[in-house]
Amino acid sequence: MTGNSTARFHRAAAVNDLVDDIPLALAIEGWPVLICRSGNEIRAVINRCTHAIAELASGRVRRGHVICPLHGARFELASGKCIGGPYLPLQVFETRIAADWVEVALPDGKP
Repeated sequence: MTGNSTARFHRAAAVNDLVDDIPLALAIEGWPVLICRSGNEIRAVINRCTHAIAELASGRVRRGHVICPLHGARFELASGKCIGGPYLPLQVFETRIAADWVEVALPDGKP
């Protein structure tokens, strides 16, 4: 997560419910969140493409990237950076594991 805003962790999903390369879309405190697991890595980004505001949840997740289902742009899950397109990066949220749950840090304000 970038910027100076404060963030709080929110319980999002049980670790065992996450499947490699199958994105999980959630609404947490009004934020559209996409959680992706690849092996031991669990990442969370905003579930909106920065190009046309398309939901990324129906896109493919491969090798640490999510692909927008609308126009095919690839975004790195770790950094949010767009690969192969001139689009702004995705907002990335910090994650942590607590008592077998994934928790996602979200800004205090509304999206």
